[in-house]
Amino acid sequence: MNDILQLILNEGSPAEGSHGQEFSSTDGVLLDAYSQAVVDAVGKVGPSVVKIDVKKTASRSDKGAEREGAQGSGSGVIFTHDGFILTNSHVATHARELEVTLTDGRRFQADLIGDDPYTDLAVIRIAAPNLVPAYLGESHSIRVGQLAIAIGNPFGFQCSVTAGVVSALGRSLRAQSGRLIYDVIQTDAALNPGNSGGPLVDSKGVVIGINTAIILPAQGICFAIAINTAKVVVSQLLKHGKVKRGSVGVIGQNITLPRRVVRFHGLPSEKGVLVVAVEPNSPAQKSGVQDSDVIISYDGHTTGGIDDLHKLLSEERIGKRTELKVLRRYSMVTLPIVAEELAAK
Repeated sequence: MNDILQLILNEGSPAEGSHGQEFSSTDGVLLDAYSQAVVDAVGKVGPSVVKIDVKKTASRSDKGAEREGAQGSGSGVIFTHDGFILTNSHVATHARELEVTLTDGRRFQADLIGDDPYTDLAVIRIAAPNLVPAYLGESHSIRVGQLAIAIGNPFGFQCSVTAGVVSALGRSLRAQSGRLIYDVIQTDAALNPGNSGGPLVDSKGVVIGINTAIILPAQGICFAIAINTAKVVVSQLLKHGKVKRGSVGVIGQNITLPRRVVRFHGLPSEKGVLVVAVEPNSPAQKSGVQDSDVIISYDGHTTGGIDDLHKLLSEERIGKRTELKVLRRYSMVTLPIVAEELAAK
Protein backbone atom coordinates (compact mmCIF):
# COMPACT_ATOMS: atom_id res chain seq x y z
CA MET A 1 0.00 0.00 0.00
CA ASN A 2 2.81 2.40 0.89
CA ASP A 3 4.55 1.69 -2.44
CA ILE A 4 1.34 2.46 -4.40
CA LEU A 5 0.78 5.71 -2.48
CA GLN A 6 4.38 6.82 -3.10
CA LEU A 7 3.97 6.08 -6.83
CA ILE A 8 0.84 8.24 -7.04
CA LEU A 9 2.55 11.11 -5.25
CA ASN A 10 5.56 10.88 -7.56
CA GLU A 11 3.37 10.93 -10.68
CA GLY A 12 1.42 13.98 -9.49
CA SER A 13 4.56 16.01 -8.70
CA PRO A 14 7.24 17.52 -10.96
CA ALA A 15 10.56 15.75 -11.09
CA GLU A 16 13.07 16.69 -8.43
CA GLY A 17 15.12 19.75 -9.38
CA SER A 18 12.73 20.74 -12.19
CA HIS A 19 10.09 22.64 -10.17
CA GLY A 20 11.13 26.12 -11.38
CA GLN A 21 11.36 25.03 -15.02
CA GLU A 22 8.00 23.24 -14.86
CA PHE A 23 6.26 26.32 -13.42
CA SER A 24 7.73 28.78 -15.92
CA SER A 25 6.77 26.64 -18.89
CA THR A 26 3.13 26.49 -17.84
CA ASP A 27 2.86 30.04 -16.49
CA GLY A 28 1.45 31.39 -19.75
CA VAL A 29 -1.15 28.64 -19.86
CA LEU A 30 -2.38 29.54 -16.39
CA LEU A 31 -3.08 33.13 -17.39
CA ASP A 32 -6.63 33.50 -18.70
CA ALA A 33 -7.56 35.88 -21.52
CA TYR A 34 -8.41 38.69 -19.09
CA SER A 35 -5.11 38.44 -17.27
CA GLN A 36 -3.17 38.21 -20.50
CA ALA A 37 -4.89 41.32 -21.86
CA VAL A 38 -3.95 43.30 -18.75
CA VAL A 39 -0.37 42.01 -18.82
CA ASP A 40 0.04 42.90 -22.51
CA ALA A 41 -1.45 46.37 -22.07
CA VAL A 42 0.76 47.16 -19.08
CA GLY A 43 3.79 45.88 -20.96
CA LYS A 44 3.10 48.37 -23.76
CA VAL A 45 2.23 51.51 -21.80
CA GLY A 46 4.07 50.85 -18.52
CA PRO A 47 7.42 52.34 -19.64
CA SER A 48 5.58 55.58 -20.54
CA VAL A 49 4.13 56.14 -17.05
CA VAL A 50 6.10 58.39 -14.70
CA LYS A 51 6.02 59.42 -11.06
CA ILE A 52 5.94 63.17 -10.42
CA ASP A 53 7.21 64.52 -7.10
CA VAL A 54 6.08 68.06 -6.44
CA LYS A 55 7.26 70.82 -4.15
CA LYS A 56 4.73 73.62 -4.05
CA THR A 57 5.56 77.32 -3.92
CA ALA A 58 6.12 78.57 -0.38
CA SER A 59 3.57 80.95 1.15
CA ARG A 60 3.88 83.65 3.79
CA SER A 61 2.17 83.80 7.16
CA ASP A 62 0.28 86.82 8.51
CA LYS A 63 3.50 87.95 10.22
CA GLY A 64 5.47 87.79 6.97
CA ALA A 65 7.36 84.61 7.76
CA GLU A 66 7.78 82.22 4.84
CA ARG A 67 6.02 78.88 5.24
CA GLU A 68 7.53 75.79 3.66
CA GLY A 69 5.67 74.76 0.52
CA ALA A 70 3.59 71.61 0.55
CA GLN A 71 4.93 68.43 -1.02
CA GLY A 72 3.05 65.78 -2.92
CA SER A 73 3.22 63.36 -5.79
CA GLY A 74 1.21 62.32 -8.79
CA SER A 75 1.50 60.49 -12.06
CA GLY A 76 1.93 61.34 -15.71
CA VAL A 77 2.29 59.76 -19.11
CA ILE A 78 4.96 60.50 -21.72
CA PHE A 79 3.37 61.20 -25.11
CA THR A 80 6.32 62.34 -27.27
CA HIS A 81 9.88 61.13 -27.81
CA ASP A 82 11.24 64.54 -26.81
CA GLY A 83 9.93 64.48 -23.26
CA PHE A 84 6.45 66.01 -23.16
CA ILE A 85 4.35 64.54 -20.35
CA LEU A 86 0.61 64.82 -19.77
CA THR A 87 -0.66 65.06 -16.21
CA ASN A 88 -3.27 66.83 -14.05
CA SER A 89 -3.30 70.56 -13.45
CA HIS A 90 -3.84 70.04 -9.74
CA VAL A 91 -0.61 68.00 -9.66
CA ALA A 92 1.66 70.46 -11.49
CA THR A 93 0.23 73.93 -10.91
CA HIS A 94 1.94 76.30 -8.45
CA ALA A 95 4.90 73.93 -8.28
CA ARG A 96 8.28 75.29 -7.23
CA GLU A 97 9.97 72.07 -8.28
CA LEU A 98 8.88 69.09 -10.36
CA GLU A 99 10.92 65.89 -10.35
CA VAL A 100 10.03 63.06 -12.71
CA THR A 101 11.03 59.46 -12.04
CA LEU A 102 10.96 57.02 -14.96
CA THR A 103 10.22 53.32 -14.63
CA ASP A 104 13.91 52.55 -15.15
CA GLY A 105 14.80 54.64 -12.10
CA ARG A 106 16.18 57.70 -13.89
CA ARG A 107 15.21 61.06 -12.40
CA PHE A 108 14.90 64.42 -14.16
CA GLN A 109 13.80 67.93 -13.29
CA ALA A 110 10.73 68.99 -15.28
CA ASP A 111 9.48 72.33 -16.56
CA LEU A 112 5.81 73.30 -16.61
CA ILE A 113 4.82 74.03 -20.22
CA GLY A 114 1.24 74.99 -19.46
CA ASP A 115 -1.79 74.02 -17.43
CA ASP A 116 -5.54 74.35 -17.69
CA PRO A 117 -7.42 74.25 -14.37
CA TYR A 118 -10.74 74.23 -16.20
CA THR A 119 -10.09 70.70 -17.51
CA ASP A 120 -7.55 69.73 -14.82
CA LEU A 121 -4.85 69.02 -17.39
CA ALA A 122 -1.23 70.12 -17.65
CA VAL A 123 1.82 69.48 -19.81
CA ILE A 124 5.34 69.29 -18.37
CA ARG A 125 8.62 68.44 -20.09
CA ILE A 126 11.87 66.68 -19.26
CA ALA A 127 15.14 66.58 -21.19
CA ALA A 128 15.90 62.88 -21.31
CA PRO A 129 17.07 60.37 -23.94
CA ASN A 130 15.54 57.02 -24.85
CA LEU A 131 11.97 57.79 -23.85
CA VAL A 132 9.03 55.53 -24.72
CA PRO A 133 5.91 57.55 -25.58
CA ALA A 134 2.41 56.14 -25.14
CA TYR A 135 -0.08 56.10 -27.97
CA LEU A 136 -3.01 58.48 -27.46
CA GLY A 137 -6.15 56.86 -28.83
CA GLU A 138 -9.72 57.95 -29.58
CA SER A 139 -12.14 58.14 -26.68
CA HIS A 140 -15.11 58.23 -29.09
CA SER A 141 -14.44 54.60 -29.96
CA ILE A 142 -14.68 53.20 -26.43
CA ARG A 143 -17.78 51.40 -25.15
CA VAL A 144 -19.39 50.95 -21.77
CA GLY A 145 -18.32 47.63 -20.26
CA GLN A 146 -14.96 47.36 -22.00
CA LEU A 147 -11.76 46.71 -20.08
CA ALA A 148 -10.15 49.77 -18.47
CA ILE A 149 -6.69 49.69 -16.88
CA ALA A 150 -5.29 52.45 -14.66
CA ILE A 151 -1.57 52.82 -14.07
CA GLY A 152 -0.04 55.26 -11.62
CA ASN A 153 1.69 55.81 -8.34
CA PRO A 154 -0.92 55.73 -5.55
CA PHE A 155 0.52 56.76 -2.18
CA GLY A 156 3.97 56.69 -3.79
CA PHE A 157 3.82 53.00 -4.78
CA GLN A 158 5.33 53.33 -8.23
CA CYS A 159 3.80 51.69 -11.30
CA SER A 160 0.74 50.23 -9.56
CA VAL A 161 -1.87 48.68 -11.84
CA THR A 162 -5.62 48.38 -11.27
CA ALA A 163 -8.18 47.07 -13.73
CA GLY A 164 -11.92 47.33 -14.17
CA VAL A 165 -14.38 48.39 -16.83
CA VAL A 166 -15.66 51.59 -18.38
CA SER A 167 -18.72 52.21 -16.20
CA ALA A 168 -20.23 55.15 -18.12
CA LEU A 169 -19.42 57.70 -20.81
CA GLY A 170 -20.28 61.36 -21.27
CA ARG A 171 -20.26 62.26 -17.59
CA SER A 172 -19.73 65.83 -16.41
CA LEU A 173 -17.38 66.61 -13.55
CA ARG A 174 -16.94 69.94 -11.81
CA ALA A 175 -13.31 71.04 -11.67
CA GLN A 176 -11.77 72.85 -8.73
CA SER A 177 -12.20 76.07 -10.74
CA GLY A 178 -15.98 75.61 -10.61
CA ARG A 179 -16.44 74.91 -14.32
CA LEU A 180 -17.81 71.66 -15.66
CA ILE A 181 -15.51 69.26 -17.48
CA TYR A 182 -17.50 67.54 -20.22
CA ASP A 183 -17.22 64.08 -21.77
CA VAL A 184 -15.68 62.47 -18.69
CA ILE A 185 -15.16 58.68 -18.48
CA GLN A 186 -16.42 56.88 -15.39
CA THR A 187 -14.59 53.68 -14.41
CA ASP A 188 -14.43 51.26 -11.50
CA ALA A 189 -10.68 50.73 -11.89
CA ALA A 190 -9.50 51.72 -8.41
CA LEU A 191 -7.83 55.12 -8.09
CA ASN A 192 -6.14 56.57 -5.04
CA PRO A 193 -4.18 59.75 -4.23
CA GLY A 194 -1.10 59.63 -6.43
CA ASN A 195 -2.95 58.10 -9.39
CA SER A 196 -3.85 61.62 -10.56
CA GLY A 197 -2.45 62.32 -14.01
CA GLY A 198 -1.78 58.70 -14.88
CA PRO A 199 -3.24 57.04 -17.96
CA LEU A 200 -6.42 55.02 -18.31
CA VAL A 201 -5.80 52.53 -21.12
CA ASP A 202 -7.71 49.90 -23.06
CA SER A 203 -6.77 46.25 -23.61
CA LYS A 204 -4.34 47.25 -26.38
CA GLY A 205 -2.39 49.62 -24.15
CA VAL A 206 -3.82 52.68 -25.92
CA VAL A 207 -4.48 55.72 -23.71
CA ILE A 208 -8.20 56.56 -23.59
CA GLY A 209 -8.20 58.94 -20.62
CA ILE A 210 -6.22 60.77 -17.94
CA ASN A 211 -7.18 59.75 -14.42
CA THR A 212 -8.32 62.72 -12.39
CA ALA A 213 -10.74 62.15 -9.52
CA ILE A 214 -12.51 59.81 -7.14
CA ILE A 215 -15.68 60.28 -5.13
CA LEU A 216 -15.30 59.66 -1.42
CA PRO A 217 -16.55 57.67 0.44
CA ALA A 218 -18.02 55.86 -2.58
CA GLN A 219 -16.18 52.81 -3.90
CA GLY A 220 -15.66 52.04 -7.57
CA ILE A 221 -16.67 55.50 -8.83
CA CYS A 222 -13.62 57.07 -10.45
CA PHE A 223 -13.20 59.49 -13.34
CA ALA A 224 -10.81 60.17 -16.21
CA ILE A 225 -10.66 63.07 -18.64
CA ALA A 226 -11.42 61.67 -22.11
CA ILE A 227 -8.32 61.59 -24.29
CA ASN A 228 -10.08 63.48 -27.12
CA THR A 229 -10.57 66.39 -24.71
CA ALA A 230 -6.96 66.05 -23.58
CA LYS A 231 -5.61 66.20 -27.14
CA VAL A 232 -7.44 69.48 -27.81
CA VAL A 233 -6.13 70.95 -24.56
CA VAL A 234 -2.59 69.70 -25.23
CA SER A 235 -2.47 71.40 -28.64
CA GLN A 236 -3.44 74.71 -26.99
CA LEU A 237 -0.98 74.30 -24.14
CA LEU A 238 1.88 73.56 -26.51
CA LYS A 239 0.94 76.55 -28.67
CA HIS A 240 -0.01 79.17 -26.07
CA GLY A 241 0.88 77.72 -22.67
CA LYS A 242 -2.80 78.00 -21.81
CA VAL A 243 -6.24 77.33 -23.26
CA LYS A 244 -7.91 80.40 -24.71
CA ARG A 245 -11.52 80.89 -23.67
CA GLY A 246 -13.99 83.70 -24.18
CA SER A 247 -15.73 85.90 -21.64
CA VAL A 248 -18.64 88.33 -21.88
CA GLY A 249 -18.21 89.75 -18.39
CA VAL A 250 -21.36 88.82 -16.51
CA ILE A 251 -21.90 87.26 -13.11
CA GLY A 252 -24.95 85.06 -13.33
CA GLN A 253 -26.96 82.30 -11.76
CA ASN A 254 -29.23 79.63 -13.13
CA ILE A 255 -32.94 80.42 -13.15
CA THR A 256 -36.20 78.70 -14.09
CA LEU A 257 -38.56 80.90 -16.11
CA PRO A 258 -42.32 81.07 -15.52
CA ARG A 259 -44.18 78.74 -17.87
CA ARG A 260 -46.37 81.54 -19.20
CA VAL A 261 -43.24 83.43 -20.28
CA VAL A 262 -41.83 80.31 -21.96
CA ARG A 263 -45.10 79.73 -23.85
CA PHE A 264 -45.53 83.38 -24.82
CA HIS A 265 -42.08 83.63 -26.42
CA GLY A 266 -41.99 80.02 -27.66
CA LEU A 267 -38.72 79.33 -25.88
CA PRO A 268 -37.07 75.90 -26.30
CA SER A 269 -36.12 75.74 -22.61
CA GLU A 270 -37.50 76.81 -19.26
CA LYS A 271 -33.98 77.55 -18.05
CA GLY A 272 -31.82 80.64 -18.44
CA VAL A 273 -29.00 82.67 -16.90
CA LEU A 274 -30.03 85.53 -14.63
CA VAL A 275 -27.54 88.40 -14.81
CA VAL A 276 -26.67 89.28 -11.21
CA ALA A 277 -23.94 91.79 -12.10
CA VAL A 278 -22.19 93.20 -15.15
CA GLU A 279 -18.43 93.75 -14.97
CA PRO A 280 -17.24 97.29 -15.79
CA ASN A 281 -15.86 97.82 -19.31
CA SER A 282 -16.79 94.26 -20.23
CA PRO A 283 -18.33 93.13 -23.54
CA ALA A 284 -21.67 92.77 -21.73
CA GLN A 285 -21.62 96.36 -20.48
CA LYS A 286 -20.60 97.66 -23.91
CA SER A 287 -23.47 95.74 -25.55
CA GLY A 288 -26.05 97.06 -23.11
CA VAL A 289 -26.67 94.04 -20.88
CA GLN A 290 -28.35 95.06 -17.63
CA ASP A 291 -28.71 93.56 -14.18
CA SER A 292 -31.78 91.24 -13.97
CA ASP A 293 -31.65 90.42 -17.69
CA VAL A 294 -32.07 86.70 -18.38
CA ILE A 295 -29.73 85.31 -21.06
CA ILE A 296 -31.62 82.70 -23.08
CA SER A 297 -29.30 82.25 -26.07
CA TYR A 298 -25.82 83.10 -27.28
CA ASP A 299 -24.74 82.98 -30.92
CA GLY A 300 -27.96 81.15 -31.79
CA HIS A 301 -27.52 78.44 -29.14
CA THR A 302 -29.83 78.00 -26.15
CA THR A 303 -28.24 78.81 -22.79
CA GLY A 304 -30.09 76.74 -20.22
CA GLY A 305 -27.54 77.59 -17.54
CA ILE A 306 -24.13 79.01 -16.76
CA ASP A 307 -22.43 75.79 -17.85
CA ASP A 308 -24.03 76.08 -21.31
CA LEU A 309 -22.74 79.63 -21.62
CA HIS A 310 -19.23 78.58 -20.55
CA LYS A 311 -19.24 75.80 -23.13
CA LEU A 312 -20.19 78.23 -25.91
CA LEU A 313 -17.49 80.76 -25.00
CA SER A 314 -14.75 78.88 -26.85
CA GLU A 315 -11.65 80.25 -28.56
CA GLU A 316 -13.29 80.61 -31.97
CA ARG A 317 -15.81 83.12 -30.57
CA ILE A 318 -13.17 85.46 -29.13
CA GLY A 319 -13.31 88.71 -31.12
CA LYS A 320 -16.26 87.47 -33.17
CA ARG A 321 -19.41 89.58 -33.39
CA THR A 322 -22.32 87.46 -32.20
CA GLU A 323 -25.80 87.97 -30.75
CA LEU A 324 -26.97 87.66 -27.18
CA LYS A 325 -30.70 87.22 -26.63
CA VAL A 326 -32.04 88.29 -23.25
CA LEU A 327 -35.41 88.59 -21.58
CA ARG A 328 -35.81 92.05 -20.08
CA ARG A 329 -38.91 91.97 -17.95
CA TYR A 330 -41.37 90.50 -20.48
CA SER A 331 -39.67 91.69 -23.68
CA MET A 332 -37.15 89.84 -25.86
CA VAL A 333 -34.06 91.92 -26.61
CA THR A 334 -31.28 91.00 -29.06
CA LEU A 335 -27.89 92.56 -28.35
CA PRO A 336 -24.74 92.43 -30.50
CA ILE A 337 -21.72 91.36 -28.46
CA VAL A 338 -18.04 90.58 -29.02
CA ALA A 339 -16.50 88.19 -26.50
CA GLU A 340 -13.04 88.93 -25.10
CA GLU A 341 -10.39 86.46 -24.00
CA LEU A 342 -10.86 85.23 -20.45
CA ALA A 343 -8.02 86.43 -18.26
CA ALA A 344 -5.86 83.62 -16.86
CA LYS A 345 -6.18 82.89 -13.16
